[in-house]
Amino acid sequence: MADISTLRDGQRKIDVEGTISDIAEAREVNLRAGGSARVTEAVLTDQSGSIKLSLWNDQIEQVKDGSRIRVLNGYTNSFRGEVRVNVGQYGKLEVV
Repeated sequence: MADISTLRDGQRKIDVEGTISDIAEAREVNLRAGGSARVTEAVLTDQSGSIKLSLWNDQIEQVKDGSRIRVLNGYTNSFRGEVRVNVGQYGKLEVV
């Protein structure tokens, strides 16, 4: 498992574990490929720091404030100047 403080923009195949807090209100977005999806962001925190976590559709229902989760095979990107963790199509979100 990676420490959150070591995560940088553009990393792939990362495994990270932490506690969820500050879940924003979900919103509907239009996808480039057509259609729409629900998305929200939460803060994922471990002993080394915290990072934003993007949650899509069913993932939103899986977690709540205080949930301990693990992201397997996730990736990082930068959105509006902030590095964030994404589960992605090939990743997995587990509630621990």
